[in-house]
Amino acid sequence: MPATILGVGMGGFVDGIMLHQVLQWHHMLSSTGSDRIGLREYPVTTVPGLEMNTLWDGFFHVFTWLSVLTGLALLYARMNRTGRPVWRSRELWGWLAVGWGLFNVVEGLVDHQILGIHHVRSGPHQTWWDMGFLLLGALLIVGGWLFQRGGTRTEG
Repeated sequence: MPATILGVGMGGFVDGIMLHQVLQWHHMLSSTGSDRIGLREYPVTTVPGLEMNTLWDGFFHVFTWLSVLTGLALLYARMNRTGRPVWRSRELWGWLAVGWGLFNVVEGLVDHQILGIHHVRSGPHQTWWDMGFLLLGALLIVGGWLFQRGGTRTEG
């Protein structure tokens, strides 16, 4: 469980840093012109729109940061109980991948599909980008679960 929570936070950081900041493909509210959830539009082409998107990107990063801290705290507590080298554990890295995949699937379904507040990459092929994001999440969940099965339990 600690590695899964850590994976949720790490997946969120990759999304927020790479897709929101470095590539600037989307922000938290960059597609909120729809009537789906009743939010007004916050286009990133205006200063007020970019300010609102930056604020919500910040809230998103607070969530991911708290997930990482929680996962690390739980992992540290478990490591102290067992005395085993948790960092080299297949279980740790497998469950971390599961957590990352869970982040992608939940964020992709809720933010991209249900609420429509942003997409992985807006434009003519946005559905394919969104589906690829969901597929990556599913692959991380399955691959991480399979990988951790070959590990040894680290619980005390």
